[in-house]
Amino acid sequence: MNSKNEDCIFCNIVRKEIPAREVLRDEHVVAFHDLNPQAPTHVLVVPNLHAQNLSEFIAKASAAMKARLFAAAAEVGKRFERERKGFRVVINEGADGGQTVGHLHLHVLAGRHMQWPPG
Repeated sequence: MNSKNEDCIFCNIVRKEIPAREVLRDEHVVAFHDLNPQAPTHVLVVPNLHAQNLSEFIAKASAAMKARLFAAAAEVGKRFERERKGFRVVINEGADGGQTVGHLHLHVLAGRHMQWPPG
């Protein structure tokens, strides 16, 4: 397991030190329901490797880890989309981008029509 940041809530979930309603877990990612959902389905997909944000993850993760993160988001989205009408994947980076937890995570939102623009 590559999550070594002791103070990171998502690293603690990856290490199973904090419980979460998991929907997927493997050697590269963990996906779990968000505690503050913004849609009927709101699942977070986090890499097991601690990376502050997408930019850091791209710089330090292997190609296999990068591919698996996005494949996992698609897998979760397909699992929860309503009547095959779609889902949304969101990545926030930095304070102005809306990031509130310093561990890269993908939001998979489904179960309702999404509006545009989002923010």
